[in-house]
Amino acid sequence: MRAVSGVWRWRHNPLRRATDRREAWVALVALLLMAVAAPALGWLCGSLMDDVLQESVRLQRAQRHATTAVVVRPAPGAPRLVSDPEVSSERTMQTSVVARWKAPDGTARSGRVATSSKNADPGSRVRIWTDLDGRPVLRPMDVPTAHTHAALAGFGAMLLCVALIEGWRRLIVWRMVQRRYARLDRAWAEAGPDWGRTGTGS
Repeated sequence: MRAVSGVWRWRHNPLRRATDRREAWVALVALLLMAVAAPALGWLCGSLMDDVLQESVRLQRAQRHATTAVVVRPAPGAPRLVSDPEVSSERTMQTSVVARWKAPDGTARSGRVATSSKNADPGSRVRIWTDLDGRPVLRPMDVPTAHTHAALAGFGAMLLCVALIEGWRRLIVWRMVQRRYARLDRAWAEAGPDWGRTGTGS
């Protein structure tokens, strides 16, 4: 709004300089780019990122399988507070246990796994995720989390675009001011030796 009022204010002002008008137009163009181009770029980046993440969700769901493991014994180490960014931003307490389970092809597997189950005593059953070979893996990303990551990526792209536009505007205005000062210095150098003398300019 300030850019629009600046352009309008300088239209018929008798004291306006060409640089004032150009600075106001630069501010107006920057404002329009921030209001139109930046959100459009953010939406485009967010949409593309969402497509990529949704494909990743489908791929992970095809390659990862939920299965039930039987706890053999607790594994060394204290429980730890962790968060899985592929599922949610919530932090959960996980305990490491040695367990046995079956791979998707039916073969027996055993090893150390982490579980957030509150009952991790020997003989208890816990839910784990495995890949096609039966190795423990992280839980696959869910659709809402993918949407959230895509939205954050789009918002970040929009903010970056706004910052670049503002930096471009400031750089152009700085160059204009430097040229204005240079012209003033040249004009002063030409008029300086005769400044204040009687009959100057006659």
